[in-house]
Amino acid sequence: MKNAETPVTKVVLYGAMSSLGGALMAEMLRRQHEVIAVLDDLTALAPRPGLRTKTGDLYDPQRVKQSVAGANAVVCLLNAPGLPMNSEHVERTLIPGPVEQVLAVDALIAGMEAASVSRLFLVGDFAVLDEEQADDVLQRHAAEEVLDALNNSTLQWTLINSPYATPGLSIEHFSQVSTSLEPGMAESLERLGRVAVGIADELRLNLHVGQHVSFVAAL
Repeated sequence: MKNAETPVTKVVLYGAMSSLGGALMAEMLRRQHEVIAVLDDLTALAPRPGLRTKTGDLYDPQRVKQSVAGANAVVCLLNAPGLPMNSEHVERTLIPGPVEQVLAVDALIAGMEAASVSRLFLVGDFAVLDEEQADDVLQRHAAEEVLDALNNSTLQWTLINSPYATPGLSIEHFSQVSTSLEPGMAESLERLGRVAVGIADELRLNLHVGQHVSFVAAL
C-alpha cells in the first residue's frame, strides 16, 4: 500500500498504443506511478486506477506544453503507431518517418521547456548512431538532428534504442500472467517487459542522463 505522504510520480507517455507502450504502462502502474497517455482517441484505453488519458498533438509545442504540464517525466516512443497528431503541417501517417520524427522532437523540446518539465526518455531508431556507415542515410541524418537538438536544449534526456516488438501486445497482456500466448509472442512479452523495467529503473535512479543506451536481452 502506498503511503499517503509518498509523492506521486507522474509520467506522460506518447505511444501508449504500441506493444512497448503497453509494457511501460503496466510497469509504471505496478510501481504506483500515475500515467498520462496522450492519445487521439480517449476511449482507446480501458479505465484503470492510476491511468489517465489526454488528447494532444506531438507536433504543436503549445499542445505539448498542455499535455506534459505538472509531470515528472515524459516517455516518447518516436516510432510507435498512433502517435497523437492534429497539426496541419504534418501529413498523418501510421508511423512517423525520419523527417516527421525530427519535427516531433523539436515540438516536444519546446513544449517541455515551456512547461518546465525536464526529464525525457526518447525511444526510437537510434542504433544508426552507432553504425560507421548506416544503410538508412535519412534515418541516420534524422537521428543526428535529434541528438543535436537535445544537446542544445535544457532537458535531461536519455536516448533509447527501440527494441524489436511483436505487434498486438497491449497493457492487458503485461498486466496479467498468461500461459496461452504463442511462443513468439511470449518471448516478445518477456523482452519488452524487461525494457519497461529498465526504463522505470532509469527514471527512479536518474541514470544515463545525456546518454544513448540500448537494453540488451539477457542470455
